[in-house]
Amino acid sequence: MARHRARWWCLRWCPLALVALTLSACSGAGVHSVASKASASPFPVTISAADGEVKVPHRPHRIVSVSATATEDLYAIGAGGQVIAVDRYSTFPPQAPRTSLTETSLNVEAIAKYRPDLVVLAEDTNHIAAELGKLGISVLVEPAASTLSSAYREIDQLGQASGHVAGARHVVNHIRSELAAIARSTPRPKRPLRVYHELEPTFYSATSHTFIGQIYSMLGLQNIADAAHLSGPYPQLSDEYIIAANPDLVVLADTVCCKQSAATVAARPGWRDIAAVKDGAVVPVNDSIASQWGPRIVIFARTIAAAVRRLEKREGSR
Repeated sequence: MARHRARWWCLRWCPLALVALTLSACSGAGVHSVASKASASPFPVTISAADGEVKVPHRPHRIVSVSATATEDLYAIGAGGQVIAVDRYSTFPPQAPRTSLTETSLNVEAIAKYRPDLVVLAEDTNHIAAELGKLGISVLVEPAASTLSSAYREIDQLGQASGHVAGARHVVNHIRSELAAIARSTPRPKRPLRVYHELEPTFYSATSHTFIGQIYSMLGLQNIADAAHLSGPYPQLSDEYIIAANPDLVVLADTVCCKQSAATVAARPGWRDIAAVKDGAVVPVNDSIASQWGPRIVIFARTIAAAVRRLEKREGSR
């Protein structure tokens, strides 16, 4: 399960140029030019994070990120120059200094050798935050965001911790405005369209109680994972359940890790008769874009919105 979480929630969920440049290309908003300017954040600063009250005594110059989303966020807000090491799953932006670090293999020595003054973790898996604290290293735990508001809060916290408050505020405002614009410009389906979001070909999915599910709700889609009434925000559905639910839209967030595509889905026993497969509404998405809760969530929302428009156009022509 640790490996699943490491990939999906991007805690590292398995890319494109600098985050801000990507968003600028999508919207023309020029995120990078603003986000790269550091704000005079007062230090010391105390941040109320998932691991409690975290004190950062001075503007950090050596940041280690063991979270793919935090890595993306740090570069987006303008703190990339302070990042000296990231985990192996931090594939974006491509210039991030990747190492062999992984959450499941962490120990104090593996991190301390980089001489960091700030460490960002998606989870304190091996309970090393306290040990690093004894060495005078500030540790910020930023877990998988359950909502978009949680994602925004984490970006703000990274801005405070790194000294890029204005950059973080700009990135959050940009994401909010872009998502609002996408929602306004996407017609609400005339009938509820059912969506199945696939994290792995073993049928792990995401309910509406996730930041992913919030995007679907924002666009008026009905998430089939909700009706399964299984525990947890990322339940494992069954093959039979998905076929019976007959989703109008299938979104594949396992194209990189597991090489899934419209063709592999159509080849699954019984899936050829699913509405999404028959109508060509199987949407492949880069794993990390669909699974990280950073700035590229805008790209994910645009992709789903485009698929909804195509479905609505097809419905209208029938």
